[in-house]
Amino acid sequence: SGIVLVAINPYEQLPIYEQDVIYAYSAQNMGDMDPHIFAVAKEAYKQMARDEKNQSIIVSGESGAGKTVSAKYAMRFFATVGGSASETNIEAKVLASNPIMEAIGNAKTTRNDNSSRFGKYIQIGFDKRYHIIGANMRTYLLEKSRVVFQAEDERNYHIFYQLCASSSLPEFKDLGLSK
Repeated sequence: SGIVLVAINPYEQLPIYEQDVIYAYSAQNMGDMDPHIFAVAKEAYKQMARDEKNQSIIVSGESGAGKTVSAKYAMRFFATVGGSASETNIEAKVLASNPIMEAIGNAKTTRNDNSSRFGKYIQIGFDKRYHIIGANMRTYLLEKSRVVFQAEDERNYHIFYQLCASSSLPEFKDLGLSK
């Protein structure tokens, strides 16, 4: 294990994630500036380039902790320092989830009305100049039990309620759904 960063989701946009901050962290060594997701990303990027070995950043936390947003910031850092931010728009492409996927894997929890119940493994590929050349994201469902049981003040996956709301449509007639 390498560097550990403990971050708190402020539930609002802060100016500490803007482009000028990326440039500030990309020009510094680890420890020269305050702890930040950009510092962690910079260290992984630097070690990838120096050692020519794969690097991993694990983003972990409870529902609503800001894991997806932290991953977006790390990807934005990689795209910017690799000179491919304008070409790739990598964070949007990798994390773009279609509405069906969101409906199947998101549910209301006590901490978040639209909490992703997926685990995500994002793999980013770089060329020899360390520009992003591709990425993929694998998802896996974390809570199969939610289908048959929900804790108090929580809900099943959004798709369940969307199907029930659409039960009167002719194409859903054979499913035997009701309000």
